[in-house]
Amino acid sequence: MTALPAAVALDAYFLEARCKLLDVAAILDRIQRGANADIVAADPRLAGIAAALHVLLDDKPARAEAIQRIFSLDYEANWPIPTPK
Repeated sequence: MTALPAAVALDAYFLEARCKLLDVAAILDRIQRGANADIVAADPRLAGIAAALHVLLDDKPARAEAIQRIFSLDYEANWPIPTPK
């Protein structure tokens, strides 16, 4: 598979990226304006969002993989096998 030229990728995905960034900003604004926002400031989910934003600002490759790892559990060999309901 051949990667898209950078200019083509930017043209194709700019509006989608802009929309998603605005969504994240709005979500963070809602959390910050919420009652007792100081209580959730130490929530590990917010720390994960902050870590993901730092990854986005970094110029290293594989940002999607790095962000997925932030929000994923480490593999454990003795995880129970799910049973169908």
